[in-house]
Amino acid sequence: MAKSEWTYKTAGEMADALAAGRVSAVELAKDAIARIESCDERINAVCVRDFSRALDQAREADQARARGERKPLLGIPMTVKESFNIAGLPTTWGFPLQKDFVPAEDALVVARVKAAGAVILGKTNVPIGLADWQSYNDIYGVTGNPFDTGRTPGGSSGGSAAALAVGYGALSLGSDIGGSLRVPAHYCGVCTHKPTFALAAARGHTPPPFPPMPGSVDLAVIGPMARSAADLARLLDVIAGPDGLDDGVGYQLALPPARHAHLKDYRVLVLDTHPLVPTEACVQAAIEDLAGQLTKTGAKVARQSALLPDLADGSRLYMRLLFSVLASSWPPEVYARFQEAAARLDAKDDTLAAERLRGATINHRDWMAANLRRAHLRAQWRRVFQTFDAVICPVVPTPAYPHDHSPDQEVRRITINGAPHPYLDQLLWPGVATAPGLPATAIPVGRSPEGLPIGVQIIGPWLEDRTPLKLAELIEREFGGFAAPPDFNN
Repeated sequence: MAKSEWTYKTAGEMADALAAGRVSAVELAKDAIARIESCDERINAVCVRDFSRALDQAREADQARARGERKPLLGIPMTVKESFNIAGLPTTWGFPLQKDFVPAEDALVVARVKAAGAVILGKTNVPIGLADWQSYNDIYGVTGNPFDTGRTPGGSSGGSAAALAVGYGALSLGSDIGGSLRVPAHYCGVCTHKPTFALAAARGHTPPPFPPMPGSVDLAVIGPMARSAADLARLLDVIAGPDGLDDGVGYQLALPPARHAHLKDYRVLVLDTHPLVPTEACVQAAIEDLAGQLTKTGAKVARQSALLPDLADGSRLYMRLLFSVLASSWPPEVYARFQEAAARLDAKDDTLAAERLRGATINHRDWMAANLRRAHLRAQWRRVFQTFDAVICPVVPTPAYPHDHSPDQEVRRITINGAPHPYLDQLLWPGVATAPGLPATAIPVGRSPEGLPIGVQIIGPWLEDRTPLKLAELIEREFGGFAAPPDFNN
């Protein structure tokens, strides 16, 4: 399957080899292209190939290095989620009606990685409208999980996570509003970082055929993906920063340093249970094992705190905010059905399904009240991080599950500890970080009895992205990180 010594190298290792002259950017690009051509019929992760231009970029990188130029991603092969505009390539978001849409210019973060010298191999598969934890659509088909192709790789950045797990370059770009970075990383055993809200500019990450506009969609972020936690900061440093067209909205890159440089100095709150949804036993076991390992290093590990915001209340708030965003782009007939269903709700119904209906049909007055609740939630989290440096918790309740493409997600069910639960209730754990806009780094920490990856998310304080990133790097260095899927490791 065209595996070479470079297939599973990190971006840092590739950069060192390039600097030392042990390999060229063209060789790395050709190696990654051969890997895709050899393996992707089984996985279907790279839905849009751009090999000719990638080789041109690689040659330019080698020439730039020969001239003495040094850039953070110079010559590093990577992929980009299909939902980002790349000039000359289709951007569909999985919508069949948009299969021929080709943007004229790159998304801002794509332009930034190109300027940093990256070699873009192609675009990775997504679900329709980026609205699932599975990655399939009628244009490009179904992406499989490299650890079990009958299971989902996650979504909506599922193609990117699968591509990394199989060795299609060292980095990828993704996005997240409902776990779309973290869930695929968890399912495929790779790493990602959901930045603080609005840290990376979103211009050009726009559903077709709409033009690219500055500004951020509420709750949504753009972030780096990699096989190594250490590589996440390398890519984040390239893509972070304000747009320049939105009067400075966004954040400058001068983020504070990580709070600590050694595991023994970290104060960590570890959670493995949520009041509204159970956690699969193997996920709890992996988190318990990690907590024990951290304790042995001298880290201060707590399992509960009175400072922690009410997770149930935060989840209901997140459902309202999230579905107010999602419903804004729904066709009128779909929105009308939700209005009818919301009108029939009992005022005492506080189920998550009811909160999703209320969020989808929320008026501006009630949205302002929800936004005020979010401000209070952020204040509670600020108090948490006065005592703790990070919170470690599940990404979602289970490892990857078999493909389920039934059309109504409210009807789908996932199995947790042998019992069925609403499919969309998986949103709860991603929402812990997303509702208050906090940074969260996801890394692999174990395997299920079936050999499926299990990850955790490390949530950090507002704008202190370097703290969860550093903690993730230290955990990876001390206890091990990415391990290749057995069927793609030869």
